[in-house]
Amino acid sequence: MDPLAIIKKYYDENSKLYHILVTHSKEVTEKALKIVDAHPELGADRRFVEEGAMLHDIGIFKTSAAGICCDGDQPYICHGYLGSELLQAEGLPRHAMVAERHTGTGLSLKQIIEQDLPVPHRDMRPVSIEEQIICFADKFFSKTHLGEERDFIQARRKLEKFGEESVKQFDEWGKMFL
Repeated sequence: MDPLAIIKKYYDENSKLYHILVTHSKEVTEKALKIVDAHPELGADRRFVEEGAMLHDIGIFKTSAAGICCDGDQPYICHGYLGSELLQAEGLPRHAMVAERHTGTGLSLKQIIEQDLPVPHRDMRPVSIEEQIICFADKFFSKTHLGEERDFIQARRKLEKFGEESVKQFDEWGKMFL
């Protein structure tokens, strides 16, 4: 499976949005693969991590986020489950779960309900080790500051808006993956 071929089905490769998505996805992929390589004891599927990291943000074009050239009509927080729907339709159910479960450190049903988030009411937290690695790696990069990697403290601070539960999960992953 070629992640770029799937991305090109939904994105014009000459567009700024394609450049933003692919650059960000490559940054996340590189960090995720470093984690996989540094921790063989985790038994992560390296190829799947590579594919999933490249596809985790495929749903962003359906959202409204002018700062990164997204001119869809959905709130940005919806990009995970919207990407999941696309990847399910592509016959990639495992990859779909990566997309759905990577927002913040994942969204619990409790968070979704308490914060009245405009996403389906179901648990959207990473389950597999591959999902967790990709979700963690993603927190170090922004689509608005391509080429810049946050340090652990900066990434942790960005998660505070999702609540204490998210920060605690990030800290646990830091112990596992760094």
